[in-house]
Order: sequence, then C-alpha cells, then structure tokens
Amino acid sequence: MLKIKNLRAGVEDKDILNGIDLHVSPGEVHAIMGPNGSGKSTLAAVVAGKEEFEVTEGEVLLDGEDISELDPEERAHKGVFLSFQYPVEIPGVTVTNFIKTAINETRKAQGMEDMPAGEMLKKIKEKADLLEIDRKFLSRSLNEGFSGGEKKRNEIFQLAMMEPKLAILDETDSGLDIDALKVVANGVNKLKSDDNAVIVITHYQRLLDYIVPDYVHVLMDGKIVKSGPKELAYELEKRGYDWIKEELV
Repeated sequence: MLKIKNLRAGVEDKDILNGIDLHVSPGEVHAIMGPNGSGKSTLAAVVAGKEEFEVTEGEVLLDGEDISELDPEERAHKGVFLSFQYPVEIPGVTVTNFIKTAINETRKAQGMEDMPAGEMLKKIKEKADLLEIDRKFLSRSLNEGFSGGEKKRNEIFQLAMMEPKLAILDETDSGLDIDALKVVANGVNKLKSDDNAVIVITHYQRLLDYIVPDYVHVLMDGKIVKSGPKELAYELEKRGYDWIKEELV
C-alpha cells in the first residue's frame, strides 16, 4: 500500500529526513518511535503533503502511484488521513457539517455525486454509535471548547467517516489521560481492517498496549535505524534509546 523509498526532506535548507525506507501493507499497524527531534512528525507531514517541507530525494508511493507531487487535498482524496497533535478550532462550523463537506469533496474529486442526505445521516449515526459518541457532540463547533480527549475523539470520528486507506496518527496520545487514551485506541481498533493500514507515531509504549502494532520502527537522526515486532516498544520503554546509539557506533 505505502512504499517510501530513500526519502530525504527538510525545511529552510535544514535536512531532517535522511533516507527513509518504509513499506506498509494493507491490514498492518506500524509504530514509529524515537527521541525528540528525530523526524517523526516531519515524516508524517511529508507523507501527508504539508507544503513547508521540501522533498529533495526519494519517492512516496500509495498503491504504486507516486504521490510526492500531489498537494495535501489530493492525497486526502486518494485515501491519506493525518491526525494532528494539536487540532485547530473552527468556530461556527459544526462537526457534522465539517465531515459532510469533507466527504462530498472527496466524492467530487473521484467523479461521484454528493452522498444523499439520508445515506449521510445513516452513516453518521452508525459511526457515532460504533465509537460511543453522543450525537449532541456532533452539533458543536469543530474543536471549539473541546477538551484534549474530545478533540482526539473527534479526529477518530473523522477517520471513521472518511474511511481512508492509510491513517497516520501523529502523537495522538499527547496530553491524554488513561480513560481518553482507551477511548481513542478502542476507536482505532474498531476501524482497522484488511483493506486499510495505520501508522502510529508515539513517544510512549503505553499507547501500544491498546493499539498493538505489527511492527515497531525506531527513527533517529532522520533514519529508521532499527525495526522489530511489538516487543521492541517494551525494550525501548525499559532501556531508552542510548543502547541503540551504541549499537550504531
């Protein structure tokens, strides 16, 4: 599904990614861990197409198509979803209206008509029930006055409604208490299927107790320096990153 080949990227002449290779197949969950400043969020941003980062070398392939030159909207229409560490507030636009617009813009890009209102409402109800979301929540302005947990739950609702091929969760556990973390993780687990894939970027092993990865990758100095099964996350929690640095010397 996703193939990243020798990806090099940076911002304002500063190199951040220094040759990333990553292959994510449908049905898989990949966790990316690493110290602060290692390039984790930059990798997420580059895959999603954020324009402040310049790709200087390499390819980002989605289902065999090089999406490196596509803007973020085009990538989203092709099935790339990025959750943000700090979701923005949009006063006056309800959660429901935002998601209706997003879905219909994607359908338009794919040459389809708007989703019929009845079908849209049915889908909203199904996904809200699946994620145990009170529908009053959906009539609130997007993220305005939301707690950290509510913002993250809202993003998981957007993920459920958009049904992307590839979901990238960039430190979605940041600032969450354990109850909110469980709610978010439970939503992600309910949405996993053999047809989609998830990349989880996190500092902490605790999230991976709830969203269990198939593979864990360690990113340091803009490169994936070690990969392994889920047990690697426990080793990182116990030993930190210095032992990996020692291995690389």
